[in-house]
Amino acid sequence: MEYIDLKGLSCPSPVIETKKIVETTGATELRIELDTGAPYENVSRFLESCGYRVSTEQEGKDWLTLRATKAEGAGYQVDHGLKKVVVLIDGETVGRGDDTLGAVLMKSLLHTLKEIKPLPWRLILINAGVKLAQEGSDYLPVLGQLEELGVEILSCGTCLDFFKIKERLRAGRVTNMYEILLSLTNASSVLRP
Repeated sequence: MEYIDLKGLSCPSPVIETKKIVETTGATELRIELDTGAPYENVSRFLESCGYRVSTEQEGKDWLTLRATKAEGAGYQVDHGLKKVVVLIDGETVGRGDDTLGAVLMKSLLHTLKEIKPLPWRLILINAGVKLAQEGSDYLPVLGQLEELGVEILSCGTCLDFFKIKERLRAGRVTNMYEILLSLTNASSVLRP
């Protein structure tokens, strides 16, 4: 069993360090101490994508111990046959110039995404784009429709923290830079309006 202490590391370091251990040791069992919240969620999601079963062993005040056991024959889940389109949104508007027009264009873009085939694999929100998915946003209904159609909506955790709106996230889930870059790398095409 591999033991890793990742307490106090900021995202995406916990995922990167976990990935290094998984790749270099081939460990079938891991015990990882890490902070609660995003570090735990991101490392858990990464390990599950690698075929590990994840459970929480014990909890401290601001940290916990994660135990991961690899299922026999499991590995990275890679789909080579499907076209994966990622839409990367880094602001509240589309285009430069008039913000009122840009907001209208953003709403139009999101509604139109529901109609394209294949549907986007992921909609990634970074920088001020994360504000689209917060409580009270005019874009929540269309983001909810995209989720119902199977589009994953990912919001940058660092960006949510910067704008102090992580608790207000109402569409999709929090992610980290490692998963964002992995998504962009695995995409067959990236749209950046």
